[in-house]
Amino acid sequence: MPSVSTDPYVTTWRSSSYSMGEDKCLEVSDQYPDLIPVRDSKTPTGPTLTIPTPAWSAFVTALVEGNGLTSL
Repeated sequence: MPSVSTDPYVTTWRSSSYSMGEDKCLEVSDQYPDLIPVRDSKTPTGPTLTIPTPAWSAFVTALVEGNGLTSL
């Protein structure tokens, strides 16, 4: 089950290269082996959602396969 954190300073964030530098996307952190923190780039001091790594991997795989991509 995802959990919510309101501490936006606990990690280093990155966004997809598909965002082209615009603040209109999700940002994720790769610093935790078992969880993927996710936040809205438009609200960097807002809450973050932490998703278990297997669930995040399944989500990304579904996006890639559903869109005919080779990676995100």
